[in-house]
Parts: sequence; structure tokens; C-alpha cells
Amino acid sequence: MPLTNRLSLALVGMPGCGKSTVGRQLARQLGLDFVDSDHEIEQRIGMPIRDYFAAHGEPAFRDIEADVIGQLSGRAGIVLATGGGAVLRPSNRDALHSQMHVFYLRATPEDLHRRLRNDTHRPLLQVADPLRKLRELYRERDPLYRRTAHFVVESVRPSVPALTGMVLMQLELAGLVDPAQVPAQIGAALATPTAGDALHAALSPAGSKAGPPPGMPADDTAASKSPAT
Repeated sequence: MPLTNRLSLALVGMPGCGKSTVGRQLARQLGLDFVDSDHEIEQRIGMPIRDYFAAHGEPAFRDIEADVIGQLSGRAGIVLATGGGAVLRPSNRDALHSQMHVFYLRATPEDLHRRLRNDTHRPLLQVADPLRKLRELYRERDPLYRRTAHFVVESVRPSVPALTGMVLMQLELAGLVDPAQVPAQIGAALATPTAGDALHAALSPAGSKAGPPPGMPADDTAASKSPAT
């Protein structure tokens, strides 16, 4: 499929929102390579991210992350799952937004806490009150995710197949994938007024500051993981 092999997709969002799981499904559906930036970082540093955090601190980790994101954002034919804090550096936001089609998988801190309450591996959540920490991270990062992304997909309730289908539907509407690659039930739901209204609530544009994905005119703009950071 001539359009697909030139695609470069990136998923951004909070720790535990489903970036790696959805990313693998998208890559399989589209015949692209799946890349996890945290995994690439661990390959480079030779240790788990949580150990690097403990030994060297967050600023040193962010330096390495920025270098890895800079390299990966220039690759064609991939679905990139980013770390939760990848959007903190302006250079990362610029590289992702200008060179890839970026989807923000949005979930509330409360929903993330339910998913992650027993997680012992994510370095920034090893605190006395993880829910409070998630709320702090969300307040800081949600505007940055929106600024980086071209599309926002609500990831609170939908299953992984539904989330994957929503992303594929947005890509189809933008003319970036073959309609045959979008699950039939997603297309049928969009054609039904009531179901379409529900989908509209789950699929929204990233906001006026985001701008169109690379290669698209402005009026076409629609609305087991390494430790998240």
C-alpha cells in the first residue's frame, strides 16, 4: 500500500495510557515497525531506566531521551511509543510534531491510578501518594501532549482494539491509510448518527496550536513496557 510504507506515527500520553499496547497493534495492522523509545534508551544505557534514574538523576536521563527521540522521529515506516515525559523538552515536541503524525492517548489520573496502583517499576510513581503524583504530572503534561499531537484519542473506556480502530479511522479520514485497513465495525459506527456522536466524544482534534500533521493541509486536521517516565 503506497501511503502506508511512508507513514511515521508517534503515540504520546501519560504512563499507563496504552501507548505500547496500542502501538504494537497499529504496527501489526499497518505493516510498520514498532519502536518503543524507552526500550531503545535501555539498549543504549545498558540498564533499566529506573536504575539509571537512581544513579544519574532525571536530567541526565532526559538528555539521552532527547537524543533518541531526535533519531527516531526521522525514521519512516514506524509506530513510535514514547515515554510519558518525552514531551517535556521543546526539542522533542518539535521533532515529533514536525516529522510524525502524533496521537495523544488521553486518560484521567484516576483511571491511570486504577491501572498502575500495583506498579513497582515506574520511577516517578514510587511515592507515598501515587494518585497525587499522577494528578501533578497530568496538570503539567496534558497541555504539552496537546501541543505535540495532531489528534487526541480518549483512552479511558475503549478496549485496545477499539482504540486501535479509532486511530486507524483518523488516519483513513486524513487519506493516509487504505480504508481496507480500518476495521469494519469502526466505519459502521461512524456512519450511524448516534454511534457517531459517541465516537466524536472519544476522538477530538488536538487543538489550534497543534496544526496539521506533516504533509497535510490545515483544513484536513481532525480532530510489557519499560518503566514509564
